[in-house]
Amino acid sequence: MSVRSPAPGGLELVRALVNTLDVETGADSLDTPENRARFGLAQDAVPDARELRESLRVTLLAHAGHPPHRAVTPLGELLAAAPLVVTVDDADGSAALAPAREGLLAARVAAAVAEALVAGTWSRLKACEAVDCLWAYYDRSPAGRGRWCSMQVCGARAKMRRYRAKEA
Repeated sequence: MSVRSPAPGGLELVRALVNTLDVETGADSLDTPENRARFGLAQDAVPDARELRESLRVTLLAHAGHPPHRAVTPLGELLAAAPLVVTVDDADGSAALAPAREGLLAARVAAAVAEALVAGTWSRLKACEAVDCLWAYYDRSPAGRGRWCSMQVCGARAKMRRYRAKEA
């Protein structure tokens, strides 16, 4: 898995959540109390967080033009149940979407997605096409056509596989 720069704004929450599962090893950082605390999750909220994570991963794969890695609850269905409110700062008049209830991960994700939609950055959050990776990354390429979390790792492996297949 690649270590890349954080995604902008609230998308970093989404990227970090998707990357709590190392697909290659099966290690799930939501299994530890420290990592659950990063997302404000109680132990009983982990199954819902995992469902949200995999629905996000399928959406991020779609952003990169790849088919889903497995059947999941549609992301729109999960986020529809996430109550948001508009908050307004009286000092400067700025407004933002925020979770209606503190601690609800799906609502925090919904607010991050809404922020990214307004900023035009939502479709640049993608999942690596390597089936043994599927890591979430923010595509900073000028054309927005990145396919792998890291050109040095997953991209190089894919190119080598294509080269070997062509030579065979």
